[in-house]
Amino acid sequence: MILPRLRADLDFTVSPIPDRPGLLIRDSFRYSDHILVVPPTLVNSLALFDGSRSDLDLRAAFAPWLGSEESGTVATQLIETLGRAGFLVNETYATLKEARHRAFAASPLREAAFAGSAYPPEPGPLHDLLQGYIHSAKSAQEKTIGIAAPHVSPEGGWQCYGAAYAALTPDLHDRTFVVLGTSHYGQPDKFGLTRKAFQTPFGTTTTNERLVNQLVLEPAVLMEDYCHAVEHSIEFQVVFLQSIYGPDVRILPILCGSFGRHVGEGAYPEDDEDVRRFLGALGEIAAREKDQLVWILGVDMAHMGARYGDAFAARAEEGEMASVRKRDELRIERIIASDGRGFWDLIREKNQDDLKWCGSSAIYSFMKAVPHARGTLRRYAQWNIDERSVVSFAGMTFSA
Repeated sequence: MILPRLRADLDFTVSPIPDRPGLLIRDSFRYSDHILVVPPTLVNSLALFDGSRSDLDLRAAFAPWLGSEESGTVATQLIETLGRAGFLVNETYATLKEARHRAFAASPLREAAFAGSAYPPEPGPLHDLLQGYIHSAKSAQEKTIGIAAPHVSPEGGWQCYGAAYAALTPDLHDRTFVVLGTSHYGQPDKFGLTRKAFQTPFGTTTTNERLVNQLVLEPAVLMEDYCHAVEHSIEFQVVFLQSIYGPDVRILPILCGSFGRHVGEGAYPEDDEDVRRFLGALGEIAAREKDQLVWILGVDMAHMGARYGDAFAARAEEGEMASVRKRDELRIERIIASDGRGFWDLIREKNQDDLKWCGSSAIYSFMKAVPHARGTLRRYAQWNIDERSVVSFAGMTFSA
């Protein structure tokens, strides 16, 4: 029997459970609710689930230390466990995926995915927490047309969140907030849109369907993109906006897929005709709507250390991360100047973006759509997301 392929879109992390070491696997798309811990002795065998190996290969991998009879039992158990969990590309996975996509499409709401895990699930404590972050920062003096805030967990990026959102004044309450979020799971060179209202502990937002309808016919658009259901980069911005302007704040949520292939090709994102058309359409909306829009960028920057495939353990602001700060600052300078091409030249400068910036596509899209914007860096930070890995991010404001 040929082994089904292990899904490439799963989330793999070292098990944090002291008495259950190994590789923890969960479904980043939430098609499956299963969480598995694969023991260290079985981890290497996962490489055999590539669509070309057989169950005999799997048994042979176990035979030297289990014996022929027990290796067959363990192999069968592993295949069945992964399959039942929906972690293999098989009929179970297809059924789970179809059901989740159908349910999301049918729902009028994009329900909160991270309440109770990344932030408090009750509106009172959530409001107090977020307003505490915002009030800890100095407000901006100039007229703000947009901000860039992290999309890392609020507890890790709270100072940069506060620095960005402190610039949003009460008089902006009737604007449409164009939220450009990083699409961690979406297709490259695509933009995920939805007409759904976002539901959070604060209540339900309003989506500017008029503007959605003006973008929906662009070939780079994925309408009712399921990625919205599992993506945090927009949800975190929504709760901050609601804590300032109330639950029914009006938004235009756009997930920006990676422009990564253009790094390796030595091209610019708009060299792709579909991307160019979308950025042009977004720019037309920006020029026509002018100060009726406020732009919100949900973006992180460098991802360094063991968690992200680097050969070193990263510590915030120490060793290699001091050099990363300097390189981050060069890119931030290009963002401040709204120099899209200069920014993209730095992205592809070394080894196809060895800094692994998460947010480049949203930042670039903003610079192309609103070329007259000029930025101010309010705060830059690095945070150890675990003991050996660091994420960098910033709070920025933009004025005309």
